[in-house]
Amino acid sequence: TGSMTVVGVLTAFSLGILTQWTDDPTPWHWTDLVVVAPMVAGTAAQLIAMKRLLHPSSLDAAIYTRAIRLFLWGLSLLAAGVLLGVMQDGASAIQQAR
Repeated sequence: TGSMTVVGVLTAFSLGILTQWTDDPTPWHWTDLVVVAPMVAGTAAQLIAMKRLLHPSSLDAAIYTRAIRLFLWGLSLLAAGVLLGVMQDGASAIQQAR
């Protein structure tokens, strides 16, 4: 169905964002865990939701709704991690400009 396509495409984008973020050549600091933790948790939630949606039992409306809700939570966690990362980069740039 269309929702499965959306879940699959957005999960692939999430994996791409996470891969790009972790592949950054700059040295990691302990504060980066604050950024990466929600991104990893969000991507994991999306993958679990996709797994649940692929199961035939997801034709049941209640199971489908729970899987979509989990996916949206995962997407929100990923977005929060990206937002934290942008804020962290902005604070670092301001600090270096001084």
